[in-house]
Parts: sequence; C-alpha cells; structure tokens
Amino acid sequence: MLHIPISRWGEPYKSLELDKVVHFNTGEVLAEVSRANGGLVERDMKHAPRARKVLQEIPIKKLLEIVKKAGELYATAELPLGEGGTQTPAQFARMQSATTGLPEHMCKFNMEKNQFVLANMDKILDSLTRGLDLDILSRGYGVEARGVPVSYQCQSPVLGMVLPSNSPGVHTLWLPIIPMQVGLVLKPGPQEPWTPYRMMEAFIKAGIPKQAIAIYPGLGDVGAAVLQHCPRSLIFGGTATVEQYKGNPRVQAHGPGFSKILLGDDKVDEWEKYLDIMCDSVFVNSGRGCINCSGVWVSRHGKKIAEAMAAKIGPVEPLPPEDPKSALAAFTVPGQADAINSQIDQDVKEAGVIDCTAKYGNRLVKREHCDYMRPTVIYCENHTKAIAKKEFMFPFTTVVECPQEKMLESIGPTLVCSAITEDAKFQRALTDATHIDRLNIGPMKTIALNWLQPHEGSIVDFLFRARAFQFDKGFTKI
Repeated sequence: MLHIPISRWGEPYKSLELDKVVHFNTGEVLAEVSRANGGLVERDMKHAPRARKVLQEIPIKKLLEIVKKAGELYATAELPLGEGGTQTPAQFARMQSATTGLPEHMCKFNMEKNQFVLANMDKILDSLTRGLDLDILSRGYGVEARGVPVSYQCQSPVLGMVLPSNSPGVHTLWLPIIPMQVGLVLKPGPQEPWTPYRMMEAFIKAGIPKQAIAIYPGLGDVGAAVLQHCPRSLIFGGTATVEQYKGNPRVQAHGPGFSKILLGDDKVDEWEKYLDIMCDSVFVNSGRGCINCSGVWVSRHGKKIAEAMAAKIGPVEPLPPEDPKSALAAFTVPGQADAINSQIDQDVKEAGVIDCTAKYGNRLVKREHCDYMRPTVIYCENHTKAIAKKEFMFPFTTVVECPQEKMLESIGPTLVCSAITEDAKFQRALTDATHIDRLNIGPMKTIALNWLQPHEGSIVDFLFRARAFQFDKGFTKI
C-alpha cells in the first residue's frame, strides 16, 4: 500500500492516524496518507522563519531559473512519491483523476497550465510587481527606475494554503510564492494530495531547499491551525467561508466566482454569433472553476438563448474518466450531488423559471461510488428569481432577462464579467463597477485568463507592504 507521509519542512513523518484515499468510481483504496493535527502545525511553525531565510540565500533571478526547471520536471519526469515510490506524469494524471473525479485529459491539461505558469514566472512577477526590480523584494528596500527610494516589507516568512479537492487549477495561485523568497505551508484537499507533493518533489529536485516547504494533510483542525499560525494564508471555500474571513488582513479567501456574460442591448439581437462563447464559458473544465460562467444576462431573447445553450450542452452524458471525450467530472463526496440536485429542483418551481435542459434526461446520474450532474441551463424571466444568483460545481448556468440599465446593480459580486457591447456609456459603467474583479470587454470567454494579471487580488500586494523609505545619501549607500 502506498503511504504518503506528512512533510515537516522536507522531513517525512508517518503518523499513527492514517486517512485512505479511494478511487471515486470503484472504491479501491489507492493510498494511505498520514494525518497531521493542529498541534503539529503549531509546533512546526517555529521553523517558518528558516523557510524564508534559506530562500533569501538564493537570488530571485536564480530562483526563477530553478522554478522553470521544476515546471519541466513536474510535467515530464518520474518523481518520488511517498515512502520509496515514484510516479510518472501519466500515473499522476490517472491518480488525480481517480480521486477527484476529473477526467484524465483535464488533469493533463492542468499539468500543462502549471508548467506554463512556472516557465513564464519571470514575466508574471514583472507584471504583478508593475516592473519593480525584484531584488528590492529581496532586500526590502531600493530605488525605483524613476530614482525614488522605495521599501517593500514582507508580511510573513511563509504563505499558508488551505487547498480544495474540486479543481487542480487553483494550484497556479501559489506557484509564484517560492520565487518571491517566501516559504509554503500546504494543507492539501483530502482527495487531491497529488499536486502539492509532486510539485514539492519537482521544486526540491530542481534546487529549492527542502526546508522551504511543509505539507500537512489532515482534517479541519489542520486548516484552522494553518490559518491561525501563518501571518498570511489563502483558503478556498463557499460563500460562508468568504464571509467568515471578509476584512481579515491575514486571510485571502477565494470562494464562488459568480462569473457572468452580459450581452448589451446593441449586441443581444446577434446572440447566435456568441453561442459558442457562452457554452464554452459554462462547460469547459466540467464547470468546476470559479471562472466558469454561472449566469448569462440579457435584456431580451433570454428563453431562445437558454434553449439554444441547452440543445448544445444538455445531451452530454457521463463517460469513463479515461475516455478522451469525457467532459463531466464526478461528485466524489457522498450526498453532495443529491443536495445540489434537490436545491435546483426546489428553485425551478418558482414561477418564471424553466429548466431548459430537462428534456434531455435526468440531471442527477447515480453510480455505486459516485454521482454525476449533467449540464443544466435555467431560464429566468427576470433577475429577482432566487436561482439567478446561484452557482454550482458542475456545468450550470442561468440565462437571466434584465434591462441593461439594471444589470450592474443586480448582478452582485462577479469574479469575471465578459461584457459583449460597444456601447461606450455601458462600457464606462462596467469599468467603474467595483463589484467586478476581472473585466473583459468584447466577445471573450470567461475562462480566458491572462496570466500576467492578478486573479482575485494581487498576491504581491497581499504578501508585501509598501511603506515610506528615505535615506541620507551621505550616510547610506543602497
């Protein structure tokens, strides 16, 4: 039996308590993972300053070269896994698929995405720091190109990460941390320990000191301990999680995206031209990402648009995860799909709400060890319907009719907004809307990311505080 130990700053540790990681479709136990606890995390955090210190001994330019090499190793090499085991890239994708329910070809695509981010980390950091000399982050002070003294103070020697299991794509958010000379404290999702461990091994083999990374698999107490003892942390969860940490400067909470496509009055009559953009935004990556579209807002033609989208994605059936045409991810947590399905069934009973995909078969597909949710497109005759503000972890969207002049006051928080309009006044209002994080103007998929831009708040601004800095030229050289 494959055993995956806790990694205490690069040192393996086998716990007396073990958690089983099982195949979502067969129930087969694929590995045993040592279970950490909150007390262990608390004790080990005394070594957190060392994690940053060993990274500061390596110039950032050299770290960028190392992480680029790590990306190649992650994507192509056979790397250590657990106690005495190894894992090829193909085995990694198969194992990740087997425990998360994501089709294998999507797991392979996420590997390529992670490698791309690491290969282009120099450009990404240059963009995220607005062209700052990266040595200033390392020293803590320096002079900008325009000749002004600046200081950027690191707020934590490590970044804590409480990771989910539902989408391997979230790992791109923590890849820039090591090159900024900040250590990592990772609490993996229970079904997805694979990426943190493989990335750690790739980093170490490429030349990153093992003391810079710690991985603590476990239950909720471990996540709580990471958030408590790391001065800066990222967590992923639902709306309740986001609300819990709202306003907490130590925690950056990532929740549902409620991403949307808005068709302006000047373009909505041409909606057929944008059908593929709308469907792909909903459907790609099995709808699991916060950047997947969960709402299409239009002033008219809503029912026709919903019916056309339903006809395109509604007939999709679950396929085996190894099938290259497999497009739907399984729900591996017992009862989760049932709860979502019941919620949707309840919401569509409201007057003026129509499930346009119902004619293509049952939404919920039950299997012995897992469940599937087939694509669902809901028409809402106006924006007041309860389901118009919902988001679920599968290809789901509402098509909401709403006058253009009321859209921005009605859509609510939106991670990605693709606004298809050439109306200059509407574009100005969209630009000024503070509840939209990422704004696309034009026929762009919500899932089309520019890696050189912040995702949901800049990780650089989260980790480093800009402060006033002056020096006497006759007293100090910098």
